[in-house]
Amino acid sequence: MTALVPMTDGEFVAFAVEAVPAYAADKVTSGQWTKDEALELSRKSFDKLLPLGLATPDNYFFTIRDSVEQVSVGMLWIAAQDRAGRRIAYVYDVSVKPEHQRKGYATRALLALEDKVYSLGLSGIALHVFGHNTVAHALYVKLGYQPTNISMFKAIERPGA
Repeated sequence: MTALVPMTDGEFVAFAVEAVPAYAADKVTSGQWTKDEALELSRKSFDKLLPLGLATPDNYFFTIRDSVEQVSVGMLWIAAQDRAGRRIAYVYDVSVKPEHQRKGYATRALLALEDKVYSLGLSGIALHVFGHNTVAHALYVKLGYQPTNISMFKAIERPGA
């Protein structure tokens, strides 16, 4: 069984250490940031979103725990937001440690999130997925998430440039 357990201070510190460079790498891979600027921009984004860290209001951090083996397998971060006249949960980050991937933890964590969202009085879940992350995209579609908008880009290379 997979459980979402409120993150401890120590787990939050470990999450931040991993999340900032991971987000930077995704932004570089997606072509939105250069490698030189990515880490600084990621830190700034993280600091802006979470000025009080774990105690930032309307943000909820969970450790994804295998409740049978009693081990941490990943993490999930949501924020309560107002969108189109509704209060919803926005998934900022969900990750499963590499050694625990492809075992259904992300699926079970996102399903468990639905109960958390309901208990918080929120009416839906929104998220962003990078275009290059086809595995995550397939998971979200399988779980019933629908696209709300799609950004696309085509690079035009100039000869000799």
